[in-house]
Amino acid sequence: MQQANVYQDNRVALTSRVIAAKALKDLSWKQLAEGSGLSVAYVTAALLGQHALPKVAAEMVCRRLGLEPEAAAELQMIPLRGSIPGGIPTDPTIYRFYEMLQIYGTTLKMLVHEELGDGIISAINFKLDLKRVEDPEGGSRAVITLDGKFLPNKPY
Repeated sequence: MQQANVYQDNRVALTSRVIAAKALKDLSWKQLAEGSGLSVAYVTAALLGQHALPKVAAEMVCRRLGLEPEAAAELQMIPLRGSIPGGIPTDPTIYRFYEMLQIYGTTLKMLVHEELGDGIISAINFKLDLKRVEDPEGGSRAVITLDGKFLPNKPY
């Protein structure tokens, strides 16, 4: 039977333990996701408390991190989602995403509606990818793909 959380306390505490174990064992998010059959973005989000992991993946990750079976059970629970508590984010990396949406949010909205109609882009039926590419002008660029299913608004 699928279980769910109504508070974030347990997941926040588990996320802290996951991050500490990951650092202690010098593992990457990619290494934790390997063999799970899931994307590194999905597993990372799950380990940060934003998704439930399937049983096999939860148990595999916990073995790699040296966490107890209770942690694997917690990782399988449907979380109370949302990782940025109220207000404008203060972490510089997260703030830049906020800034991007402040600048391009209305543009994205208008282009989505013009191209797809009245509706929303799902964050549930969703894929995320991040790639590093070399910038011809020097340095690196981050290419972020947000791939969500379009859900049309249905009059009733």
